[in-house]
Amino acid sequence: KHFSFLPASMYTEIQREQPDGGNILTHPDYIDGNPDLIKPKKLLNPVKASKSHQELHRELLMNHKRGFSMESKPELQRVLEHRRRNQLIRQKKEEEEAKKLQSPFEKELLKRHQRLDQLEKEQEKQEDHEPEFIKVKENLRRTSTVAGDEKAA
Repeated sequence: KHFSFLPASMYTEIQREQPDGGNILTHPDYIDGNPDLIKPKKLLNPVKASKSHQELHRELLMNHKRGFSMESKPELQRVLEHRRRNQLIRQKKEEEEAKKLQSPFEKELLKRHQRLDQLEKEQEKQEDHEPEFIKVKENLRRTSTVAGDEKAA
């Protein structure tokens, strides 16, 4: 049945006339006031029951009463971030100064050192790809040339 065309008072009268069996929601039994029944208690939300949540909520309420903006950070956090930022800036400046103060000789030494490291890495890669018997054969050649040099001397 669709009663949208009826006035509001008429609609409420029709609802009263409908039996409880047609109602989807059933009324709880404990409303009757029966003293033998144990009345259910509302379950506690574990998040809201935690101490940290309560303290945070209390702090937010206090800040709201005082008129502090919720977006502003605590003073300690602001100070720590300021220190970290200053420290990073100092480190960058020191690195730039260190690069500027390097003499041409030091730069050339650094380049040679990097080239040597790169060559060593390439040799290690090549040696890793060689089969084991080739490595053993090279070691035998080395020992035979060293033994031959000792005999000649």
